[in-house]
Amino acid sequence: MSSSVSGTEEVHVSALTPLKLVGLLCVFLALCLDVGAVLSPAWVTADDQYYLSLWESCWKPVSSAEWSCNSTLATDWQIATLALLLGGAALTLLSVLVALVSLCCSSRSRCYKPVAIMLFSAVVLQTCSLVLFPIKFIEAVTLRVYHEFNWGYGLGWGSTIFSFGGAILYCLNSKNYEDYY
Repeated sequence: MSSSVSGTEEVHVSALTPLKLVGLLCVFLALCLDVGAVLSPAWVTADDQYYLSLWESCWKPVSSAEWSCNSTLATDWQIATLALLLGGAALTLLSVLVALVSLCCSSRSRCYKPVAIMLFSAVVLQTCSLVLFPIKFIEAVTLRVYHEFNWGYGLGWGSTIFSFGGAILYCLNSKNYEDYY
């Protein structure tokens, strides 16, 4: 009994490899955290007397029950912080859209590199923003009460970390394992 082997093999490649799926999830989480960081009212808080967001600075005198608020878009460093963070968020949004479009089209592997480049650029912009903010805040604002960088600032760092993770996952060479999934 002899068996003959056909010259054609069936190669099955899935629509999305596990690493790219995790990368897409990281980028989506980064985008959600970006939105939370930009909209957060609590980047800096101080003993229920002061809070600072990217949009406004509010304080309440000890003897008063009313808050006084001013726009933070009056100083250069706060505008630069907001612009860098929004630039990073825009690149993250664009990379999510490119990754989703490439998932639906047959050109997925051609889009991995542009997505990774956009994500690394977003990480650079956001890191500059998140390093600039505390340095200039401590230099410019003198509070006589205990203050801390709060959850809004933490969301910005979380977004940066997830963007970096997504960028690394989109950089991995999928040709080595793509045929196995």
